[in-house]
Amino acid sequence: MSERDRLPPGQIVTEKWPVLHTGEVPSVDLDRWSLRIEGLVETPYEITHRELLTLPRSTVRCDIHCVTRWSRFDNEFEGVSVNVLLDRGGILSNARFCLVHAEHGYTTNLPLADLRRPENLVAWRWNGHDLDPEHGYPARLLVPHLYFWKSAKWLRGFELLEDDVPGLWEDAGYHMRGDPWHEERFSRSDPARMRRGPRR
Repeated sequence: MSERDRLPPGQIVTEKWPVLHTGEVPSVDLDRWSLRIEGLVETPYEITHRELLTLPRSTVRCDIHCVTRWSRFDNEFEGVSVNVLLDRGGILSNARFCLVHAEHGYTTNLPLADLRRPENLVAWRWNGHDLDPEHGYPARLLVPHLYFWKSAKWLRGFELLEDDVPGLWEDAGYHMRGDPWHEERFSRSDPARMRRGPRR
């Protein structure tokens, strides 16, 4: 596939990985870190960082696209399939959406159908190295088919829900889904917001 075919409308290719986020980079104590699966699951649970690293690992090679208009090709992420974690909790039949929780109270929402795609990871390695703290170490979500603000840094949990609930940037006017191929940047026209972009 040509570069032109891989680039969503309105995007520019970069070889750098820009650092964008709200708040400070958190200082994480790995001995106290955990990831929680809760909401509409049969068995809510928490998994420690040490336990997370013992789960079967997957590697995904993908392009990533930020709503601030940069795209980066050929990224290799390593981590645990999101489905491994969700299936361990047992998803209830009325679960349709997920509210993703991260450090600093950050949240973002995803339809469960988008979250359960096989390429999605809870990732902690990128291009053969542990993620830098600025890019989400010790764990970030990877949902490469949507704008990258949906791939929350510093992940702390998945809350499965029956109804869609906006996260931080969605509540501020960003699109509830965020498909880069359809330029689902905003839920309404706002040129000022277009220039700023969500910092994540």
